[in-house]
Amino acid sequence: MAWLLLAAAPLAATARDFDLQGHRGARAVLPENSLPGFAYTLGVGVTTIETDIAITRDGVLVLSHDPALNADITRGPDGSFLTGRGPLISKLTAAELAAYDVGRIRPGSDYARTFAQQQPVDGTRIPRLADLFALARKAGNEQVRFAIETKLTPTAPNDTMPPEEFARRLVAAIREAGLEQRSSILSFDWRTLQLVQKEAPGIPTVYLSIQQRSMDNIGAGQPGGSEWTAGFQLKDHGSVPRMIKAAGGHTWSSFWRDLTPEAVKEAQALGLKVLAWTVNDAPTMARMFDMGVNGIVTDRPELLRAQMQQRGMPLPRATPVRP
Repeated sequence: MAWLLLAAAPLAATARDFDLQGHRGARAVLPENSLPGFAYTLGVGVTTIETDIAITRDGVLVLSHDPALNADITRGPDGSFLTGRGPLISKLTAAELAAYDVGRIRPGSDYARTFAQQQPVDGTRIPRLADLFALARKAGNEQVRFAIETKLTPTAPNDTMPPEEFARRLVAAIREAGLEQRSSILSFDWRTLQLVQKEAPGIPTVYLSIQQRSMDNIGAGQPGGSEWTAGFQLKDHGSVPRMIKAAGGHTWSSFWRDLTPEAVKEAQALGLKVLAWTVNDAPTMARMFDMGVNGIVTDRPELLRAQMQQRGMPLPRATPVRP
């Protein structure tokens, strides 16, 4: 495929000054959280590959944004898209999970309208975390980082294993791969991050936040506060950056619409790095650059890289590889 033939860019000494993160690989271009998508991302050249963790019934760490199979992107062994909510990954073995195809978006879905340019790759399976690590090694890329999100929620505790065990298994897998120095762990559910800080202080923790009608893990208007934030409440600290600082976090990763120049400056003055997610158009990327964020998470890493190049920013290394 042509997207595998991108020319490698030189690795500047200061390439890590700005964090170019490929969200779920590059889901605007290829199936999300897939080996073809991750290969494309490595070929484009990013600082960090962002992905999501689920854990199968037999304890295998796999890359899926949703705790249950998403019917908009999942077909069963008969080739038909699932109807309704798919089975929980925590209730399937890795072998059972391998029977599902996640290489194409359901036609006519909201997902298909949002990512109309995504190229299908039929036969794509949900990969293991180990497969992503192996792909980066195959590419010879010893610089790319991995931002790994724990996908669990306090509102549905039975969908996954408990947060403590979930976090411990992820830390163990990162350590087994020898990638503590190149990984970070992120979550909307801050309970897992608290455990990571205690048991693996060398792995940076990234505190995700969103304050929108569609989702709000901060709970500013909730009398009892938020159940997502491990007991750190906005009413006690006054701002999200101060909550994260009190929680011991390394990085604040905010939904881009919630960011203001003042909030970015406050967070950085507290010693936090600031990421904006998920930014997929050039004008919004420019706004985030102008705010001074430390990095951007995007479904279109090739567009973000082009915007960085136009601004004369150093670019991370590109390492084309076949999945």
